Amino acid sequence: MKEYGFGVDLGGTTCKIGLFKTNGELLDKWEIKTNTENNGAFILDDIANAIEAKISTSQIDKADIEGIGIGVPGPVTADGTVYKCVNLGWGVFNVAKELSDKTGLKVKAGNDANIAALGEMWQGAAKGYSNIVMATIGTGIGGGIIVNGQIISGSKGGAGEIGHICVNKDETEKCSCGKTGCLEQYASATGIVRMAKEKLHRYDITAKDIFDEAKAGDASANELINQLGEFLGTALASVANVTNPQIFVIGGGVSKAGKILIDATEHHFRKQAFHICSDARFVLAKLGNDAGIYGSVQLILE
Repeated sequence: MKEYGFGVDLGGTTCKIGLFKTNGELLDKWEIKTNTENNGAFILDDIANAIEAKISTSQIDKADIEGIGIGVPGPVTADGTVYKCVNLGWGVFNVAKELSDKTGLKVKAGNDANIAALGEMWQGAAKGYSNIVMATIGTGIGGGIIVNGQIISGSKGGAGEIGHICVNKDETEKCSCGKTGCLEQYASATGIVRMAKEKLHRYDITAKDIFDEAKAGDASANELINQLGEFLGTALASVANVTNPQIFVIGGGVSKAGKILIDATEHHFRKQAFHICSDARFVLAKLGNDAGIYGSVQLILE
């Protein structure tokens, strides 16, 4: 094993990059702007230039670098082919090969939610476990599934899209994916705000406000949190019945609500999961915004 590796977490607004020792020590991290102009044509050049600059200033020999792992916001196959990253403007192409050609380094690519799960398993809240499910709950809901230490990506990289499990067949409003009744229409930050607007007719409210009011004892806010927990816990019970994880890791911006979110979700999960799957632990993610760079570099070290 060589001494260094780079982890890249590519988002629609910023791209986080980390320089690691291959033992898991984070030596440096920084961000560059994600340039989505011209359908993201310059993104990989910008990443390659940023890494080359860091190699130069750190006086690292390329021969000592294991490679680059990169997480992208879209489906990715095992060979590094992405299938339409809408918020980047990308179509279908092999991101691993192109970044490798630009840097001269070995590159592996994966879906960003799967990569975050890998990071939490390696150095975060799921360290010591090999069967995990991570749910990232923010504006939307992403998911990463790891079975026996291996990311489950599916035939076209679409595995783990738990935010688009249908939880309400009677919903008429469309999700961002174009379907209706998806989990993220209820259990994401935008989802719980939408429920508050519909049920409480409150229009100037944030997800944080709802959680804060619930913690303060407000009955209506607690009812909304319970409903969120029912949607999320029931959906995760279905995931557990298929994958039988040891542990669920809850991350993303909404996870900052803490114990109240875990308790509501776990309560409904226990009621719905098949008995042999119902003892999975629920924990909050530990690595925060760094989960993606940790998981990306671990991808190249596998």
